[in-house]
Amino acid sequence: MSFPWPEPGTALADVPTPMPVIDEDRLAANIARAQDYLAGHGLAFRPHIKTHKLASVAQAQLDAGAVGINCQKLTEAEAFADAGVEDILITYNLLGPARLAGLKALNDRVARLTVCADSETTVDGYAGAFTAGKPLSVMVECDTGGGRCGVQTPQAAADLAGRIAAAPGLRFHGLLTYPAVGGAEAVQAFLTEAVALLEAKGIDCPVRSNGGSPDLWKAHLVPAATEHRAGTYVYNDRSMVRAGECGPQDLAMHVLATVVSRPTPTRAVLDSGSKALTSDLLGFADHGEIEGLPGARIVALSEEHAVVDLTGCTGPLPTVGQQVRVIPNHTCVVSNLFDRMVFHRGGVVTRVEPLAARGTVW
Repeated sequence: MSFPWPEPGTALADVPTPMPVIDEDRLAANIARAQDYLAGHGLAFRPHIKTHKLASVAQAQLDAGAVGINCQKLTEAEAFADAGVEDILITYNLLGPARLAGLKALNDRVARLTVCADSETTVDGYAGAFTAGKPLSVMVECDTGGGRCGVQTPQAAADLAGRIAAAPGLRFHGLLTYPAVGGAEAVQAFLTEAVALLEAKGIDCPVRSNGGSPDLWKAHLVPAATEHRAGTYVYNDRSMVRAGECGPQDLAMHVLATVVSRPTPTRAVLDSGSKALTSDLLGFADHGEIEGLPGARIVALSEEHAVVDLTGCTGPLPTVGQQVRVIPNHTCVVSNLFDRMVFHRGGVVTRVEPLAARGTVW
């Protein structure tokens, strides 16, 4: 039989589980709040769509005033180009003939495509694949303390920018970084020095792109930046509440789950295992928070089961067949675990949408 996806008008209590559900009003409020804040500080906003992977949510972000979108992989960008998005930034080093061929085809069909690089190898790959007919815009990724990708010094950033600017098929577009949480001062210092070095070389740096939802509301502390990228803010999750970036009233995503077993007085089992809830702990000791069951802890995930320790639960204990709502630790991963997303308002389903970019990881 085909899966019984809920129709609009269905009560959430009747939605099959496990299922991620999105509160329409909280979603809209999160989009408006972030856009208003960044616009108020003169910063362009480029949302990262890895959180939702949905064309309709990306369009809502663009309609609110976002300048474009941020993708992480080539196939993810292709999915949103298929949906009509015309300004796409891919914040990933793209390497190898197959990806470069796909990148060239994508560049030919969207109005504005930008990629990043943090090595000569990556830049030279781009340079060999693109021509002056429709050059590729390239940004230099800078490590300002995040400890992931990125050139390590402002001088290295300026040198790599010079290599990009010298390639006929490339256009230097600016600098970008994904910093450590609380790293505004380091980002400001790095960008300021790098821009000065670029000016000395006669190289214009039109965009300085900062990133991260954990520091979204501190974006104004980096005046050297011209835009900010963030993804998780659109739904928010348990980690964002812990970081003080939002409150429980801003949580737009929950995972509906059902209690399928109560084998002991202190243990419950949900139907939301690792295929429904992310295994990302993000510093937590458990795998999500169950609303309405204070003290209950999701202590283990197998593929189809979530084991809940009820030892510390201070409220009424759940019964077999009871539906619960789980706040995921990390909402972005949950979006990649399902084919469709269920939206609701006031506990009633409003729409069900297929995820445009599920599984686009290459």
